[in-house]
Amino acid sequence: MTTRPTTTATPRRAMWPLYAAGFTTAFGAHGIAANLGGFSEDAVTSLLVLGALLALYDGAEVLLKPVFGSLADRIGGKPVLLAGLLAFAAASTLYAIADSPGWLWAARLGQGAAASAFSPSASAMVARLNPAAKRGSVFGSYGFYKSIGYTLGPLLGGILVWAGGLRLLFTVMALCAGAVAVWAALAVPAVPPLPRARQTLADLARRLTDRSFLAPTAALAAATAALSVGVGFLPVSGAAAGLGPVATGAAVSVLAATAALVQPKTGRALDAGRLTTRTGLLTGLLITAAGLAAAVLPGLFGVLLAAALIGAGTGLITPLGFAALAASTQEERMGQTMGSAELGRELGDAGGPLLVAGVATVSTLAFGYAALAVLLAAGPVLALALRPRARRKRQSSP
Repeated sequence: MTTRPTTTATPRRAMWPLYAAGFTTAFGAHGIAANLGGFSEDAVTSLLVLGALLALYDGAEVLLKPVFGSLADRIGGKPVLLAGLLAFAAASTLYAIADSPGWLWAARLGQGAAASAFSPSASAMVARLNPAAKRGSVFGSYGFYKSIGYTLGPLLGGILVWAGGLRLLFTVMALCAGAVAVWAALAVPAVPPLPRARQTLADLARRLTDRSFLAPTAALAAATAALSVGVGFLPVSGAAAGLGPVATGAAVSVLAATAALVQPKTGRALDAGRLTTRTGLLTGLLITAAGLAAAVLPGLFGVLLAAALIGAGTGLITPLGFAALAASTQEERMGQTMGSAELGRELGDAGGPLLVAGVATVSTLAFGYAALAVLLAAGPVLALALRPRARRKRQSSP
């Protein structure tokens, strides 16, 4: 069963809490992750323990985002959004009060599970509350505020931990999530569940293997992989070139800031008809691949050029990918689609660094960058190579 999509835009004031929810999940992920190793000696006793704590949050998201996305379709996006934000506040409060290593594990797991609820619900509501003609702009704005969370998370988290320890950071996380929950409860309109036709596992498999889902999800996963590699490995390249922490930190900031600035412009261009989804995604992948290739250049120039290109490419891909998913999805399945797409992004987030690290282990970091660059460029090159053949085939058919 299909339903008619929204035809009128929701007032901008009702969208702000959803953007704030995007900021909260990004701030929560990076603000704490960037400060666990240096400021929690009581809980992080080895690199293995640190890795496990970091994986706990992401692992919960991988497992639960599709589940909560489907739940949002079943009972409505707003209840899942509010429950997730309140659960995030509760999990953060847990460690802020208990302040013990065991409760840190429980709090981090709880934060990841809660983010799995409110993150896909927020993106699904961004789509459902706006008509197709406005979705590029609203997803551009949503991505902008998530990028701000990724950018400011490590910095603000470090300041808070320096001022009052890890407990203060968790306290601020709790207050932030609680405030956004209250704001959303008051300002965001309810998005009731829509009648849905019965869906079998075979139906779900067909939807998730259809090109209209796979192509934008693969692009989003590739962008997230490159972003994660840029944030994690560009500082390594900078340090190897003799650059100090200020210079390498500035490079990462250039990456995040560029991605944040490009996303709203991309969304507006899509809505105005100046950019198509296909062209934008292919261009974004090629620019991102060029950024990874630029990372092999020596010195500060290579690091900054790589950061700017990776940021620009991922800034193109992110709003276009989500807008494409929303355009090809029935309104009553929006949460399920967004949750499944978020799963693809999480796999890219983990897979990109693993690929680069694996290749670098047996060769050098430059070859690791090159391997991911080739992988990202292969899709656009193949699509461009096959397009003339497909056009000739259509023209020759009766």
